[in-house]
Amino acid sequence: MTRRLLILFALVAGLVAACGLTWSIAWQRGIDILRHNAAVRVDRTANALKSTLERYESLPYLLAEHPFVQDVLVSPGAPNVERANRYLEDLNRHARATASYIIQTNGTCIAASNWHEPESFVGAGYQFRPYFVDAVKGGVGRFFGIGTVSHDPGYYISQPVRRDGRTVGVAVVKLNLEWFQGADAAEPLIVTDDHGVIFLSSMPAWKYHTVRPLSGAVADSIFQTRQYAQQEIPPLPVTIERTLEDDAQIVRVGGGRYAPRYLASRRAMGEPDWQLITLASVDPVDADARNDAIVVGFGYVTLCLLAFYWRMRRARVREMMRSRELLQRAYAELNQRVAERTADLSQANEQLKKEVSERTRAEQELRSAHDELIQASKLAALGQMAAGITHELNQPLAALRGFSDNTRVLLERGDQELARENLEAIAALTERMGKITNQLKLFVGRARPRSARAPLARALRNVLALLQKRLAGVEVTLTVVDAETGTRECFDPSAEHPALVANCDDLRLEQVLINLLGNALDATAGLAPPRIEIEIEAADATLAISVRDNGPGIPDDILPRLFEPFFTTKEMGHGLGLGLAISSSIARDAGGSLAARNAPDGGAVFVLTLRRARVQAIDPLTAGS
Repeated sequence: MTRRLLILFALVAGLVAACGLTWSIAWQRGIDILRHNAAVRVDRTANALKSTLERYESLPYLLAEHPFVQDVLVSPGAPNVERANRYLEDLNRHARATASYIIQTNGTCIAASNWHEPESFVGAGYQFRPYFVDAVKGGVGRFFGIGTVSHDPGYYISQPVRRDGRTVGVAVVKLNLEWFQGADAAEPLIVTDDHGVIFLSSMPAWKYHTVRPLSGAVADSIFQTRQYAQQEIPPLPVTIERTLEDDAQIVRVGGGRYAPRYLASRRAMGEPDWQLITLASVDPVDADARNDAIVVGFGYVTLCLLAFYWRMRRARVREMMRSRELLQRAYAELNQRVAERTADLSQANEQLKKEVSERTRAEQELRSAHDELIQASKLAALGQMAAGITHELNQPLAALRGFSDNTRVLLERGDQELARENLEAIAALTERMGKITNQLKLFVGRARPRSARAPLARALRNVLALLQKRLAGVEVTLTVVDAETGTRECFDPSAEHPALVANCDDLRLEQVLINLLGNALDATAGLAPPRIEIEIEAADATLAISVRDNGPGIPDDILPRLFEPFFTTKEMGHGLGLGLAISSSIARDAGGSLAARNAPDGGAVFVLTLRRARVQAIDPLTAGS
């Protein structure tokens, strides 16, 4: 009896030792993985915050160097103040900062980007703010606090404004960093200032607490500068349970034994003197270690049971010997089944060989069909190319016929000068037809140059001349609109407009315009009176050319297929359905787009949008006058 008790005690002690060792190893391994992941997360988060701050670091310096800012600080008259306010408003809108403002040396804000808002900074005093004091002394001010006017927290960057070697004021940019506290909210994240006060946190209840006690001088400084709106800053209940490598700690946040435990990883931001702390919950590590210990415990018990079973089995060996005869019979039956199974496998193997042969023959037939499909695709591509060339040469051939008939009449009259001009036009059209045959090859390929530049005035002038006969009796209006001011003026294609130049090959631009005007002429055929409106909307980076007619418009079921090759609504012999497909391809290759819609008051509108070529700053509405 005593021997059995000793064995039982030894087994229980081994179970406790195995579970404890397993828990310790699993917990340490989990903590190492958690610490590595936390280090990667804190580095990634710190780099994201630092890159955001560095992106705006030079903005106050550029603001301080602007003459509008220096003028309003030297001569704070009404014109200078208004000009500075509008400049700050425009700068703040483009830079996407929270606010930008200028402070005089006495601490009074004289101009701000929010000058027209109810909570404007203009007239407010900031002589007590550290960022103002640092900038007046000639340094760069960096400060996070709650706004005294807007009551919104933000990060302030300031630069001194110098004129003729002396400081005349301070330029300040305010950034809203509230977005950052939710950027990675999977686990708690906090950012503390140089005093240890939490001003950014994914846990709202932790904001404006301190991770370490504040001294009396520091608390007075925070109160005097109104950094956190003079609210109470209590300490966050944090208990350090264990310190690990790489400045990591196991901490418990809150009171009581059931307060959550975290692995805290810290990274210093450098400049500004902030510290970013990420907290990863230790509960999953504890749970994994506990589960591993339970698994090992079950395994240990299982081994003990197996040992007991093995011992019992030895006792049954003699009984098993008696059943040898039964086993021999079972063995003979097994051999018979193996023989039957072998025969089945042989039959299956023969069937598999037949299937492999059939598969090989099917693959050969598939390769043959694939080769035939490639040949058919080549023939289809050749057909599309021939159809495209036929469609694109229709307009120049019609013009050639008109010019040749006109030349014959002029020669009969003896008008040599006009006949010579017609012959030159015929030569130009012949050259154009040659370019078309070369350019249409690009409809199949994709390697197209995008560095060509095409003046819109010249393109429209050539297109209107080419379609002169078809445009007879059609009311054509040309206008140009400034996208920023909305100013609208008539457009004269015979004049030069050096500011209206598109990034596109001139011949390909003319191809698109001919197709759009030709479709508009077809849509207005038979109407009284036919009308076509051409509008050029000039933006900073794009030029949008709209061609609108007063025809019946485009049916809704046709709009989605309008730019498919060989899709046309015209009768047989009146179109191949390639014009809009080629035009759309040309627009895409030039970096633009071609779209179609129906006008609200009737008719169809085609909008060709192209990238605008960079030229010297010229008013797009007055460049041709």
